[in-house]
Amino acid sequence: MIYKRWQIAAIVIAVLIGIFAALPNVVGPGVLRYLPFGQQIYLGLDLKGGTYLQLQVDIAAAEKERAQTTLENVRAALRTAHIPYDDLRVVGGSINIHILDASRLADAQKVLQPIIGTGTSPDYTVAQSGAGALLLNPNQAALQGRTDDILTRSIEIIRRRVDQTGVSEPTIARQGSDRIIVELPGVQDPDRLKRLLGTTAKMTFRLVDVNAPPEDLQPGRAPPEDELLFEIEKNGQQTPYLVQRRVAVDGDRLTQASSGFDPRSGEPVVNFAFDSRGAREFGDITKANVGRPFAIVLDNRVISAPVIREPILGGSGQISGNFTVESSNELAILLRGGALPAPLKVIEERTVGPNLGADAIRIGVYACAIGGTLVIVFMLFFYRLFGVFASVGMITNLALLIGALSLLQASLTLPGIVGILLTVGMSVDANVLINERIREEARKGKTALAAIQTGFTRAMSTIIDANMTTLLKMVILYGLAGSGPVRGFAITISLGILTSMFTSIVLVRMLIATWYRTTRPRTLSPSQRNLFGPRLVKDDTSIGFMKGRFAGLATSAVLSIGSLILCYYPGLNYGIDFRGGIAIQAHMPQAVDFAALRAQTTKLNLGPVELQQFGTPQDVAIRVEKQPGGDVADQNAATAIRTTLQTAFPGTAIQSVDAVGSTVSSELFQNGLTALGVAMLAMLIYIWFRFEWQFGVAATGTLLLDITKMCGVYALTQFQFNTTSIVAILTIMGYSINDKVVVYDRVRENLRLYRRMNLRELVDRSINETLSRTIATSGTVFLAILPLALMSQGDIRQFAITLLIGIVIGTSSSIFISAPILLLLGEGKIRPQVAAPAEPGRTPARERTYAGR
Repeated sequence: MIYKRWQIAAIVIAVLIGIFAALPNVVGPGVLRYLPFGQQIYLGLDLKGGTYLQLQVDIAAAEKERAQTTLENVRAALRTAHIPYDDLRVVGGSINIHILDASRLADAQKVLQPIIGTGTSPDYTVAQSGAGALLLNPNQAALQGRTDDILTRSIEIIRRRVDQTGVSEPTIARQGSDRIIVELPGVQDPDRLKRLLGTTAKMTFRLVDVNAPPEDLQPGRAPPEDELLFEIEKNGQQTPYLVQRRVAVDGDRLTQASSGFDPRSGEPVVNFAFDSRGAREFGDITKANVGRPFAIVLDNRVISAPVIREPILGGSGQISGNFTVESSNELAILLRGGALPAPLKVIEERTVGPNLGADAIRIGVYACAIGGTLVIVFMLFFYRLFGVFASVGMITNLALLIGALSLLQASLTLPGIVGILLTVGMSVDANVLINERIREEARKGKTALAAIQTGFTRAMSTIIDANMTTLLKMVILYGLAGSGPVRGFAITISLGILTSMFTSIVLVRMLIATWYRTTRPRTLSPSQRNLFGPRLVKDDTSIGFMKGRFAGLATSAVLSIGSLILCYYPGLNYGIDFRGGIAIQAHMPQAVDFAALRAQTTKLNLGPVELQQFGTPQDVAIRVEKQPGGDVADQNAATAIRTTLQTAFPGTAIQSVDAVGSTVSSELFQNGLTALGVAMLAMLIYIWFRFEWQFGVAATGTLLLDITKMCGVYALTQFQFNTTSIVAILTIMGYSINDKVVVYDRVRENLRLYRRMNLRELVDRSINETLSRTIATSGTVFLAILPLALMSQGDIRQFAITLLIGIVIGTSSSIFISAPILLLLGEGKIRPQVAAPAEPGRTPARERTYAGR
C-alpha cells in the first residue's frame, strides 16, 4: 500500500492528460486546438447529421467489358496478321478462337502474346481446346490485382467527385472485397450525390457506321464490329445509331471540362479539352473522316452525333445535347473527376437530419449527468468514505473515456452514448467488489492494512475475469456485427473498460493508500458509519437457494419455451436492417394528416406502406417493404417517398432515411447470428480455461436461456429486432457473465477453504456471501441506464429498456439458473459428495483440492 513519489506522479500525470484531452468538449477548442490534445470528440453521422452510403462495385460488369475489349483487340490483331479465324466469342469471361489454318496456330499465339500479357502474372492463360481452337482464360492472380486496382481507382474518383460538390470532411473507405463506404456530413438530400456517384461517366468518341443497311438498326441485328446505341431526345423519343465498337478517342484523355453556353443558340453545353496525345488522336480521326457522324457516347448512351465538318486540330471541343444548366454542370463534374472503372450500385443509404442528432446529444448529456448522480448517491449512501473514493474514480473514468475518444478521434455514435452510460455504471462495479471484500475482511477482525490489501488482492481475479469477458464480446461485436454505429458502441465500451480498470484498480487504490498513510487507522469496523454505510443484504445470510433449484430450472425452462413460442407467433418485429426495405422519419409543419399521407404514398405503388406517429403529433415514421427489382428499386423508392413528402407537404423536414437492400439485410442478419454464436463459444472456452468445464457449460447454458428470454421480450413488446438488438443482447451477455464470474470466483475460493463441505452447501454459501455485491453491481448499472430509458425515444429508448430488463434477467439467472446447473454438473466431479461438516475456520489450502485441470 506504499506508493513511491514517481508512481504517484505518473498516475497524476496520466489523469491530467485525460482531463485536458476532455476539456475541449466542455469549454470548446479555443487555444487548446494548438495543443496535441486539443481535439473534440469526432461525432458519427447519426449524431451530427449527414448521409451514409454503401456502394457495391460491379466487378463482373468491368470484367465483361474488359473481355469485350480483348475480343476486339484479338479480332484486329488476327486481321492485321492475315490469319483466318471463326467462332470468335466470349464464353463466361474467356475468349474462344478457332484458327481455320491449324498450321498457323503458333503464329496466332505469337500475334496474340501482347494481348495475353507477359511476366509471372499474365492477364490470360492459353489453352488448346481442339484442332486449331484456342481458349484465353482469365488469370485469377491478375484478376485479383485488377479488382484491387478497380477499388482503389474508384475510391479516388469518388473522392474527386465529392470534393467538387463542396462537401466538407467526407469519409470514403473500402469495405470488404467489393464495397465502398461513403460518409457525407451535413448532406440531407443525397439524391444529387447518388446520381454523381452512380454514374460511371465513361465517355468515348466513336465513328457512326453510315454504310450499314437499315435493317441493322434493329435490336440483335448489329454486325460484330458495331453496336446499337440510342440518343434520347427532349421529347423522350429514342434515335438509334449504329456505332463502331472500336473506340476512336477515349474520354480518359480529357484534361478539362466545364459547363457553359453556346454563343449562337444560348443552350447549355459542356466545353472540353484533351491532353497532347488525345488532341493528336482527335485531330487524326476528324481529319480522316470529314463528312461522317462522330458519336459522343456516355455510359452506352449517345449524347450527340454531330457530323465532322472539318478537321478539329486544336484539341478542344464542345458537347451539345439535351442539357439543362444543372445536367451540364453535373456532366462537367463527372468528366473532371474521371470515369469510374466499374459501375457502382447504392445498396444501403442512411440519412440523419441535424436536429435528430442534436436532440440525441442533449438527451445523452442529461441522462449521463442524472445517471452519474444516481450512482454517486448510491455509492455514498452504502459505502460512505469508500464510496467517495469510488465516485472520484467514476468521474475521473468518465473524463478519461471522453479524453481517449478525443485523442484517438474514435467515432462517437448514438449507441456510443449508451456505451458511456454503461461505463458510468460499470466503472464502480470493481470498487463495489473491492469495498465489499474490504468490509468482509474487516469483519473477520483483520487490521485496516490487511483488510485493504486482502480486499484488493482477492477481488483482482474477479475484476479481470469480468472485464475480459466483456472486452472479448466487444471485439467480436466490432469484427462480426460491425456497422458504423455498432462499431462506435464497441469502441466506446472497450475504451471504457480499459479506463475503468485504471481508475478502480490504480487510482482508487492510490487514494485509499494516501488516506491510510494520513490517518493510520488500526481497524476498519463495519459499524463505523463514516467508513461503511448500511448493508444491502444483512451479514451472515443463509438462504437455501439450492433447495429450490429444480423449481428455478423448471420456471426458466417454461419461460424460455414460452419465449420461443412468442418468437414463432406473433414473431419478432424485424427492422429493415434484417428484412430490408425503407424507413423514413419526417417532421411535418403541422399535425400529421394520416389520410392525406396514405393517399399520397399509395399513389407511388410501393406495396403496403406502414405509417406510425412517434414523438410529437407532427412526427411520423414511414416503413415500406423491400421492392421487387433489388437494391436499385429500393433506392428509387426512397427517393420517390422523400420527393412526395416535400412536394405534397411543403415544409416537411426529413429527419432520417434508412434504405437497406436485400444484399445488405441478409448479410447483417447472418453477421448478427454469427456474432452471437461466436460469443457463446468464446465464453465457453474462457470460463472453461479460467475455471473448469462444468463452470463453462453452466455459464453457456444459462446464457442460452437468457438469450431466449430476451428474444421473448422482443416478441412480446414488438420492439424492432435489428443490429441494435444484437448489440443489446451481446451487452446483456457480457453483464450476465460478469455476475456469474463473481459467484464462480467465490465458489472456487471456497472449494479451497472448505475442503470437506459438500458442493450443495458450498454453492449456497458462495451465493449468500456474494449476494450484496451482486445486487449492488446490478443496481449501479440499472441506475445509470434508467434516465436514458425514461428520457429518450425511438431505437435508443428500446435499447435502454432492453438493457434494464436484461440486467434483471442476467442477475436472477446467476442465482437461480447458473448455480443449480453447476451443482448438477459438479456433484461427484468438482467435489465428491461427503456428509462431513464444514470447516469454516480452516486455513486456505495452497494445493489444488478439486478435480479438473
